[in-house]
Amino acid sequence: MYIPAHFAQTDHDRLFDLIEAHAFGLLISGASKADGGSDMIASHVPFLLDRTRGEHGTLVCHLAAANNQIATLDGQEVLCIFQGPHGYVSPNWYAKKPAVPTWNYMVVHAYGRARVSRDLAELRAIVDRLSKIYEGPEGWQLDDEPDSFFTGMARGIVGIEIPVTKLEGKFKLSQNRPLPDVDGVIAHLRRLGGDENLALAQAMDAAAQKKREK
Repeated sequence: MYIPAHFAQTDHDRLFDLIEAHAFGLLISGASKADGGSDMIASHVPFLLDRTRGEHGTLVCHLAAANNQIATLDGQEVLCIFQGPHGYVSPNWYAKKPAVPTWNYMVVHAYGRARVSRDLAELRAIVDRLSKIYEGPEGWQLDDEPDSFFTGMARGIVGIEIPVTKLEGKFKLSQNRPLPDVDGVIAHLRRLGGDENLALAQAMDAAAQKKREK
């Protein structure tokens, strides 16, 4: 990923926070060309992040057993992409002209070698952790279902574990613009409203604090 120095985010906690807040990511790997298909294949999946396992954390997910991506996945280097808040920025929102349109965004790229598992205990742990995150304490629990139900369901999925070997973050939040321009973009995003624009405005405001403190 192309990352100009002023947009680089290297703080692991900030990168982990984005991954957990936007855990529905993209798993990209090379594909077998035996069937004449593409060189690449991707799946959109919810990930679990173990922050303390490995230097850059470990990602865990599961795929349908029928997913063609599994055929070449075990032991392969993969890329996982997590997209945070993003939005269009008009040059009309800047105090300083001339200027051109751009797009602000926050994204994390995580690289690692995938391990495929069909171990029943590992699969149960993945499904159990995912459901507890999104169901909450009062929601559906895997333990409420009979063991035979999960055993049958588990035949249709495989677990994926990715110890992250390289973590890249790009938070493009107008850090290259003077403070009046940044404030103009924040004001217009807040005026437009909507969860995405408001989240982007909040991230830009936090990134601009260092400029304000000078």
